[in-house]
Amino acid sequence: MTSRRGFIKGGGLALFGIGLGGIPGFLAEAVASTKAPGLFNRKKIMVCIFQRGAMDGLMAVTPFTDQYLQQSRPNLFMSAAKTAKNTPLIDLDGRFGLHPSMAAFESVFREKRMGIVHGIGSPNNTRSHFDAQDYMESGTPFKKGTDSGWLNRAVGLLGHDGATPFQGVSLTSSLPRSFYGANPALAISNLQDFNIQMRGNMNGANLAAKSFEDLYDQTSSALLKDTGKESFEAIKMLQKTDTKNYKPANNAVYPNTALGNSLKQIAQLIKMNVGMEVAFAESGGWDTHFNQGTDTGIFARNVNDLSNSIMAFWTDMGTLQDDVTVMTMTEFGRTVKQNGTGGTDHGRASCNFILGNGVNGGLVHGNVQPMAIENLEDGRDLAVTTDFRSVFSEVADRHLNLHNDKVLFPEWDGAKIGVMK
Repeated sequence: MTSRRGFIKGGGLALFGIGLGGIPGFLAEAVASTKAPGLFNRKKIMVCIFQRGAMDGLMAVTPFTDQYLQQSRPNLFMSAAKTAKNTPLIDLDGRFGLHPSMAAFESVFREKRMGIVHGIGSPNNTRSHFDAQDYMESGTPFKKGTDSGWLNRAVGLLGHDGATPFQGVSLTSSLPRSFYGANPALAISNLQDFNIQMRGNMNGANLAAKSFEDLYDQTSSALLKDTGKESFEAIKMLQKTDTKNYKPANNAVYPNTALGNSLKQIAQLIKMNVGMEVAFAESGGWDTHFNQGTDTGIFARNVNDLSNSIMAFWTDMGTLQDDVTVMTMTEFGRTVKQNGTGGTDHGRASCNFILGNGVNGGLVHGNVQPMAIENLEDGRDLAVTTDFRSVFSEVADRHLNLHNDKVLFPEWDGAKIGVMK
């Protein structure tokens, strides 16, 4: 029979909001029987946001002086000129313009706390959402069967085995591919009301709470306690905290959206000091094949939510900003040329945003060539000139002090690009 300790260490706990919830009775008893171990030592936290669906990096951060891009997008191209027919782009450096619906990012970019990497993507040229996301989250873009995600490996490299189950937390309804693996990870969809469920990361199996409780009944409470008193104190903190009436600091206002609510809950976990070091959230709706819009429309709403949610979180962090770095990612970009339905199709390179006081900010990093057809990948797409692992590894190495790229990204031996100080 699988030991309870092995079950907890080898699988990720997933806490799902179900509207009834609370801590299961058997677990609450175990929590009540432990003595408070004291607060966890404050650690650095990396927050990753996956923009699922493939964000059009050429619209988020537009090389607005590129005549080829303008010709390829007669209805979608946006200008930084004040005389433009649409709301103008925010001129960042005379070449790249930030979408006006991302105006919330301008201040941290000017303060050199935010860096942008353009031309970022996977060396694998798949245009399948599922495959591209899988490769990016596993961190092995040419190996399909990798049984762990790069964030799970990052948790393993942190070297605090068993310290807290909240070391790696995803604010999603199920554990993302990034957190699959042998190291403990949590998925929490709602802090306000939740139940508990086990997920075996390695084989993707799901076990209902009843099965988990049955397993507990077959083992001893002593074995449960061996998983660490800190684990149950952390769960106890969640149980007692009034998460529903949380008041963000510095008058931060989170959008009432899935991403805004996820980042608000990540902020709560950080302030509760439950030992979280890697956090994950998702943003959907980026597959803009139809009616993408310019300064209004689907894309504008998405980037407005992204930037406002991140900046609400950053404002809420206040004096904790030195401890936090936020990084976005998306599986690939969109075609340079607009399609016949007012949108863009699956492309290759996109851009991402990194926010933190340790970021080499105020710059658009990367190499974006003029979009003449001879410079485009397959004659249609912005070429990938920065491997995503160059950026992900640099952010994780510098912020979390990991420095083991052979484990973090086992198939990669490339160079960093200087996005961190």
